[in-house]
Amino acid sequence: MKGFAPMRLAVRHLFLCVFIILGTIVAQTGSAAAQEGRVWVQLEAHPDLATAEARVRAYSRVMQNVNGYRLRSGWYAIALGPFDQGDATAALSALQGQGLIPADAYLAEPEIYAQQFFPIGTNNLTGGDTAPAPAPAAQAPETPATPPDPVALPEETVAEARSSEAQLDREAREELQIALQWFGYYTSGIDGAFGPGTRGAMRQWQAAQGVEETGVLTTRQRADLLAQYQGALAELGMQTVRDERAGVEIDLPLAMVEFARYEFPFAQFDSVDNSGVRVLLISQEGTRATLGGLYEIMQTLEIVPLEGERTRSADAFELTGLSETLRSHTIARLQDGQIKGFTLIWTPERDEQMARVLPMMEASFATFGGTLDPGAVDPGLDQGVDLMAGLEVRRPALARTGFYVDGSGTVLTTSEAVASCTQVIVDQQYEMSVAYDDPATGIAVLRPTQALAPSTFAGFAQIAPRLRSDIAVAGYPYDGALGAASLNFGTLQELQGLDGDENLQRLALEIEPSEAGAPVLDANGAVLGMILPEPSTDRALPEGVSFALRADRLQAMLAEAGIQVSPASEQPDPIGRNALARYGMDLAVLVTCWN
Repeated sequence: MKGFAPMRLAVRHLFLCVFIILGTIVAQTGSAAAQEGRVWVQLEAHPDLATAEARVRAYSRVMQNVNGYRLRSGWYAIALGPFDQGDATAALSALQGQGLIPADAYLAEPEIYAQQFFPIGTNNLTGGDTAPAPAPAAQAPETPATPPDPVALPEETVAEARSSEAQLDREAREELQIALQWFGYYTSGIDGAFGPGTRGAMRQWQAAQGVEETGVLTTRQRADLLAQYQGALAELGMQTVRDERAGVEIDLPLAMVEFARYEFPFAQFDSVDNSGVRVLLISQEGTRATLGGLYEIMQTLEIVPLEGERTRSADAFELTGLSETLRSHTIARLQDGQIKGFTLIWTPERDEQMARVLPMMEASFATFGGTLDPGAVDPGLDQGVDLMAGLEVRRPALARTGFYVDGSGTVLTTSEAVASCTQVIVDQQYEMSVAYDDPATGIAVLRPTQALAPSTFAGFAQIAPRLRSDIAVAGYPYDGALGAASLNFGTLQELQGLDGDENLQRLALEIEPSEAGAPVLDANGAVLGMILPEPSTDRALPEGVSFALRADRLQAMLAEAGIQVSPASEQPDPIGRNALARYGMDLAVLVTCWN
């Protein structure tokens, strides 16, 4: 390890030189950087945001005043500054002379830069070196930095309290109403008028404090209420965040969340100190179709539980998700080709606090500028089919196959597919209700909860199939990972089960668990049966052995359930494998069970 000592000293010397050179120039420029004639020392430019972000962070570890900008050409630049013209020239010469920056670095005018992406939340293109100071929280009035200690104030009679209350100006009265509203006692408008609603709220607060319910707060009680309110605000850390890249300004509880990363179309704020609170800022270009797609995608994420109110219009949507372990609320709006909004996520123990935070976020939400670049992706983020923009995609408890049996969208599947499901979805978009379920025979019938007209539905074979004839199964293997039904070809081995059960057929083909419920088709597309789950026995069956409920038994069971099915049309010749595959893809559906 001794051989590394000179290298460490050299690196430290390099860092020191950089800070001395830049620090001297910055000290000399003072406020000149905020005047006209500001220029930057541009170091590098890259065509993609991920590379530029990695490079700008590397520079920032050894240099001051390092910034990242999106160029008007669409590339991404790393630059030092801003400086006035003379100091920029001196910085360029000194740093190049020391070999600390690329030899082709040059002076750049601000007109070439479109938007700043580093440091996060900073915009020094408009004349300032830092982002605007945090604005006060929504509806939070200015209050003394150190409010009086309630205990140090003398207690008053009701008459004295009325007298001191009469000395309050409108702003002080509104402040009390805001505090009462924050704690849920006052539900009317903030008007500074102490009418019946305000008096009732005061009595409720007094009752909660264990003092006499007079409906008139004494000077000590007013100070106590305001101290509680300020303490609650401090606990949340409500501050205005202005995100220049997302083009969103909003009040956030910064004692509970902190910025983590950009993953298009989100600016993601993760929990602080295991607060259980997270925030997503939504920002992307789009149309009504894009908004509709986002509405559907959001509901596939784990952060949006299945239960909860959903509202959607042509240009906006709101999603509320509720579960035993998670809550979330999402608002998104389309305006002038931009989709912007936010998601607040929290755990149930934060319900009371978030009931106050959410209205503040909604009231403060404002948009400006552009939208997030689609290239805004954290290069170190894990990726996979179970992730979207770094967020976990909700997975169903079970995935099986089914198929349409009539023109109104009725689906036949296995009883196993719907057992203990909170929600049953077909083809990832149609909600279904269980109209019939018979675990003894293993079949279940689903009906759509909305109007549905499938392009095709099953025709059931009316004569017994020939032994050893070719068959095909249209199903969804691998839990539907392929995105469409596929055909699995085999042969019909027996017209009964191994124990002689005449309700079954034995097939010679490999079946994946999620293909249970799939239709068994002959060469003309007639339904010969439905694939059953692998039997749960202690005996291990040979590979390539599977079982199906016979078509005649299926028809009888469906008739008992009040469902009329259609016979298959007679065709003299097979329809061919390609036509059979297209028919099977239209006939079969993916059935998912959600909890």
